[in-house]
Formats: sequence, C-alpha cells, structure tokens
Amino acid sequence: MQTGLTDSALAAAMVISMGVVGGMGAMAGLEPPPDPLALRQESQGLYGYIHMNVEKPPEGFGSGVSFYTPVWPLLEKPLSGFQIGLPSIWILPENRKFEEPLCPPGTPARDSMKERGPSFRDVFQTIEGGLGFWGSTQFGSTTAKYRMNGTSNCYAHEISSPGWGFGNTKPLDPDKMGLAQLSNRLLVPPDGLTFRSETFGEVFGTAWMALPIMERQARAAGSSGPVGDQCWTLFVSAANFRGAVAFWTPRTWTRVADNYRTAAGRTLDVRTGVIGGGAMEINTVPMFSVPFGKGVTYTRIPRLQFPIDAAGQTVMMQDFTLYSDDALATSFRSWSRTGWREGRFERKGSLVPKCTTGPISVTQGPGKTKIEGIEGTVETTMLGTSSYGLQWKASKAGGRAAAFPEYFKLERGKLTAIPASAVPDASGLKAQSFQPARVSRGYLSPTDEGTVWKTPGPKGEAITVTLTDGSLVTYAWYRFIDQPSIVSLKLPEAELTRLQKLVEQMHAKWTVTAEYMPPPSRGKLAVLDGAMVVTPPAGMEVGYVPIVLKQTVK
Repeated sequence: MQTGLTDSALAAAMVISMGVVGGMGAMAGLEPPPDPLALRQESQGLYGYIHMNVEKPPEGFGSGVSFYTPVWPLLEKPLSGFQIGLPSIWILPENRKFEEPLCPPGTPARDSMKERGPSFRDVFQTIEGGLGFWGSTQFGSTTAKYRMNGTSNCYAHEISSPGWGFGNTKPLDPDKMGLAQLSNRLLVPPDGLTFRSETFGEVFGTAWMALPIMERQARAAGSSGPVGDQCWTLFVSAANFRGAVAFWTPRTWTRVADNYRTAAGRTLDVRTGVIGGGAMEINTVPMFSVPFGKGVTYTRIPRLQFPIDAAGQTVMMQDFTLYSDDALATSFRSWSRTGWREGRFERKGSLVPKCTTGPISVTQGPGKTKIEGIEGTVETTMLGTSSYGLQWKASKAGGRAAAFPEYFKLERGKLTAIPASAVPDASGLKAQSFQPARVSRGYLSPTDEGTVWKTPGPKGEAITVTLTDGSLVTYAWYRFIDQPSIVSLKLPEAELTRLQKLVEQMHAKWTVTAEYMPPPSRGKLAVLDGAMVVTPPAGMEVGYVPIVLKQTVK
C-alpha cells in the first residue's frame, strides 16, 4: 500500500491509531508526537567555549597582542536570536595581586556578578570583541562581521565603535565615548566591519598595541586624578587594507575612578594588559525540542558549518603573538625627535608563547546539560606552537566545509549528539525552519546644532556607500581633532595641536600596503568589503578621518 509516508512516520501513525482505539500506545509507554507546526523556537540550543590556553609570559609582554582568525559564513542564512563570537581574546588591566573591589557599588558587575568578587578584576575593564555574529546585529549577514568592543566601567555601558555602543542603535553620549577613529582609509560601521561576499576561510589579522599617542595629563577635564598615555590601538591586516584603525582614548578608562578612589591607577591607560588565550564563545543559539516517547526528547540547532582543508582541519586562531614596548611603543615615543617611520612591529619585542587546547565542552538547555559524543565528529587540535583548530573525523576528501552536530537526544538525563538519520521523521524536527534575521533599526547620529557631531563638525558633504550586508552607510570627513570622540575630551589647545600634527605624520607614513603585524604563516588574507575602503578627497589626504554618521536599511 502506497501511503506517501516514510517507514518511521507510518509506524508512528500506527502507534497513534492503536492508542486511540485500544490504549496500546499507553501500554507500550509511547506518546503520540506533537503537531510539528506547534513546535516553538527556543533560545538555549548551545553554550560553551572552544578555546586555546596561553602560558603566562615573562614580565613585560603585556603591551600588545596579534593573531589571525578565519572569516567564513558560519550559517547558511542570517538567523534571529543567534550569537556566536569567533575566536578572539580579552585584554584586562594587570591587577592580579589586587584584592580590593575594583568595581564601584551600583555597577552591573559589582551588583550582579558576585561570583567575580572580591576584586571583580575580570569584569572591571576589558578590550574584547572580534569576528562574530550578535543578537544585536541590525543588518543580518551569513559571513562574520568584526566589532571592536570593550567596557571601561564594569559593564555599566559598552563601546564598540567611535559613535555607538555594543548592540545599541542610540549614539553614545559624549562622556561615554571612548574610541577615536585613526585611519583615513577605512570606515568603521557601527554594525561591524563587513567582508567580501565570497569570503570562505581566508584569514583576518587583528592586533591591539598600547601606544603613547596622547600625552599624560595631571588632571583631565572633569577628572579627579591623572590620566595616562596608553592608547590601545587596533591594527588589522586584510588583502586590501593593512594598518591602524582606531584607538581607545585614555580618559575613557579613568572615568570609573572619578568618584571611586579604589580604582585609581588600576586602569588600562596606565596598566599593562593581561591577555588571555583565544576562545570561540558560543552564547545564544536557537533550538527546537520535541518529547518523543517516554523519557526521550530530541533537539535540533541550526547547521553550523566550518571551512576545512585537505587534511580535514579548520584553523580557529593562528600565529598568536605577544608584545613588549620594544615592539613599537618605545620607537613610537622617539619618532617626534628622530623622524617618523612606518609602524612595523619589531621582532625584538615579540614573543610567541607556548599554547595548549582542551576538549570541546558545550551544553544545552536551561540546565546547561553537557552534550556528549561531540568527539565522534570533531576534536580540538594544536596546529603549531601558538595556533589551534579543529580536526574533523569524517570530512570528505576535497570537501569545502564540515558541519557541527545538529541533532541531539536527551534520555535519562544524558544528552548525546546523534546523526539526522537517528531522529524519527514523525517528530517533525527535521521539517522545522529557524526564524530568519530581520532588519531592525538603523544607527543615526544627532543632527542638532551644538553637539560634538556638529561643532566644529565635518568638512564637505556626506557620502553614502552600500555594504555587502545590504545596509547604507553615510559618512563625512572630519579633521582628526574635530571628530566627536576627541571633541568630547575637551583637551587643552596645545595638546590638540600636537595630536593633529602627529596624526598627519602617521597618515603620511603609515600606508595601507605596509606590513605592521607579522604576516600569516598559512592561508590567504581575507578581503574587506571594498565599499569600506575609502580615499580622502583632495586637500584632505592627511589629518582627516571618515566618521560614520548613520547606517540604515537600503
């Protein structure tokens, strides 16, 4: 008899029929499957880290870090309620022997993260961010974007671009800004840097270097104490752009200590960095779950794909390197006297630390039940002294991608990864579709006169470009010291003059084709979205920067 049903669906239908007619389903301990259309998407599909540990470096190697991470479309289509950070690092101020509470009462970390006490040093100040996918993304993309993110005040607010905070479409208030645009050749969209659409596994270089771009201040405007000169500066390396992009202004770190003396002198404007190992942070992944049989539940998450090479390996992070002041900061400080040079990181100030990795440990559900059986599909592996990745067990020769387990079975408290073939068709699980990402709100800067965006304001007309995520980015050219995040600092006139001259020298000498961080040991460089790589107009070749004014739907 041709029913049009699979064998498992037919068997389930027979069970339902017998249960209704004669109670056989209940006697057999089976429950009829739910209506597949009634399954509701949940948000606790996967948690955990896939990480690499870094041995503690010798004293002095806390002034910088660089590494490469591949860029690829982790998803087949942009999804709603999805957040995974590709491998990146955290930088914290060096306070490992300080046990007093660094976070003031009333801050989110002090009040809601009691387990981080008594010092709260791990949630006091951070530079983090990196490549990834975020629930706060306004313009969905299957390929990862890059955001620079950090918090200067125990997560009271976060900063991820010169004008906006992490996941917030409302522009930052002037006293909450903290990133200054440095590059005159690359836009920094608030929703994240985008890449060429065809990107699949090419590597993107990231470096954070503490440089004395700004001078120390005995007392900054609005400050109750001194401000240091360490400007943590982002360098990136791509096929069509290499160089410094932006830096954290020192004042943003000291504001937390204005009315809280315990934090004074403990901030990233003066302290070296504690730089942890690389980790892929799996945070918010949607799932469907369906009870099917007595004490059995099947679950499903979206397909997560990873680029693989001929050996069935995925690079997660490679060429992790730490730096002392001798790599760049010492020379940078002397260039005003000896003549400006290109900003290549010196080998004498570089350290390649010995790294290790642990097994993949991920969980699912509100109780964070550990998933077993992952090692049957994929395991972590070291790919050199300071590079790590994934080794896939059943990757096809010549294949381009491998997939993380998508289906799981919970039985008697044990959650196990299973193939799709082990999931009953009648469960309806395989027929489900995850909610697509929706374009939400745009990012709009203030248009009122008298704001730091308008006074002194940009030079010339605004320009609009279209990114590969489909968004429209509008920007204008500002003199470096006239950009909103610098104006908000209310610096003395002498410091503004010095700073403007310094940036003009940097623009003249630091080209987008020069080498800064060491080149990758393997792989090709990723290509940034060409619409973000800009050319200064005539008369603004040095000393001017492109500031994003808004990012909106096309």
